[in-house]
Amino acid sequence: MRKLLLIPFLLLGVTSNALNNKHLHSISRRFAPHQTFILLPMSPSNPAALRRHYEQAAANKEAGEKFYDLLHGYKGQEALVLGYKAASEAIKARDASMLNKLTYVQQAARTFEQAVTLDPTNAEIRFLRFSVESNLPPFLGLSKHVDEDKAFLVAAALQHPRSGLDDEAFRTVRGFLVDRGHVSEAQAAQLSQVKSS
Repeated sequence: MRKLLLIPFLLLGVTSNALNNKHLHSISRRFAPHQTFILLPMSPSNPAALRRHYEQAAANKEAGEKFYDLLHGYKGQEALVLGYKAASEAIKARDASMLNKLTYVQQAARTFEQAVTLDPTNAEIRFLRFSVESNLPPFLGLSKHVDEDKAFLVAAALQHPRSGLDDEAFRTVRGFLVDRGHVSEAQAAQLSQVKSS
């Protein structure tokens, strides 16, 4: 019997890997072969749905295409939706031909810039951008916000529950920072002391 898998908000930085799929493979290994991804109804104005679709898109090429198709035509000015649009562009880069990868990564960088300009204190947008930029090859020159976003996210996480992140997002951000080695041992110890509300 196949299990139905609805993915919660676990942003894992795999969207940014424009030149290879090593992070995609690490996510794929987490799911047993008897599980099935379900594409949920898409709505660009529903942050919870965007989170789920982002996670699905990070682990599944077909879901990545649908996520990109959903947000590609978005012309609004909601900062969080623009952050997810940028993430969808980074996912598109992951799955694009070698000739088109850089184009999509550059577009994602421009869209992230727009989202952060609209809402510079939104930790979720900063996390999306950090998860993308921290996985880009340095020679692309598109990882210029990694240190700034990491400092912002560490400070926000240490202030939780006043971080601007809900509990699920907080756990995801903390896990990403610690598990991926983006923080020092001392910072990791501090973050482990912060409790979800």
